[in-house]
Amino acid sequence: MTKVIHNPALANIDEHDANSATFNIEPLHAGYGNTLGNSFRRVLLSSIEGAAITAFRIEGATHEFTTIPGVREDVVDIMLNIKNIRLKCFSDEPVELRLEKKGAGVVTAGDIKTTADVEVVNPDQVICNIDDPKKSVMIDMVVESGRGYQTIEISSSKRLHSDMIAVDAIFSPVLRVRYKIEGTRVGQETNLDKLIITVETDGSISPRDAFEQAAAILVNQYTALAGSTIVASAPALGQDKNDDDSELNTPIEELNLTARTANALINNEIRTVHDLVTLSEQDLRELKGFGSKALDEVKEKLAELEI
Repeated sequence: MTKVIHNPALANIDEHDANSATFNIEPLHAGYGNTLGNSFRRVLLSSIEGAAITAFRIEGATHEFTTIPGVREDVVDIMLNIKNIRLKCFSDEPVELRLEKKGAGVVTAGDIKTTADVEVVNPDQVICNIDDPKKSVMIDMVVESGRGYQTIEISSSKRLHSDMIAVDAIFSPVLRVRYKIEGTRVGQETNLDKLIITVETDGSISPRDAFEQAAAILVNQYTALAGSTIVASAPALGQDKNDDDSELNTPIEELNLTARTANALINNEIRTVHDLVTLSEQDLRELKGFGSKALDEVKEKLAELEI
């Protein structure tokens, strides 16, 4: 058993689209998959900075429990739609925005007159529908940046204008976080963890930026508690301290394997020695187009590399 707790490595990032990505972290010390996975999930969902509308005012509506002539939705429906507007805010102070629309048609978030401090991420979000061609709608909104959840009581106490309707606000730009733990191995170490985290955001921040912010927050929290105590650590198992020169980063094409074996590995998304050593012998046998001769060749090559 090793005396040192090795640091993990971010093996790869699978970007599904602009708002969703999966992060593969391995190898992890035994049991650390859940330790890190749960911490990451909680921080991602609660502590990443975002922006939200915290108060609004509709011309002609004195409170939320009323209707507006010529507008299909009542104020409560409009309030719910406003809460679904996703924003980027580049100011630490509250920012006031205005929406004006005249004539029959759909009123969307794209109709908001933004400033240099605010950007609307989902301009297609419907706010209300005007049925009367002579009707005009004017809505004033207050945008704030923050973290986590802000209750309606806090929003009300911070209102810039007393005649505005306060709303509770969810600042977090991260919509969903899922994680799972799988087993992995490096050399003779067979009881290691592999952490797979999938992050989905609202588009106001990239999944990678959200992931890195969460990691930085955790580092700051634990560093503040560690005092002057230092625990010896080491690079991820199988990696040199200079990760760029590590044999684990060697591309499969440079191992001088036969073309058939190399192509079989690459076709199964195994592109480096690191990808190769994380698989068990049984995993290799189950690869598509990978036979017994290829397995023997790979084992001989890894023995040559002393991995």
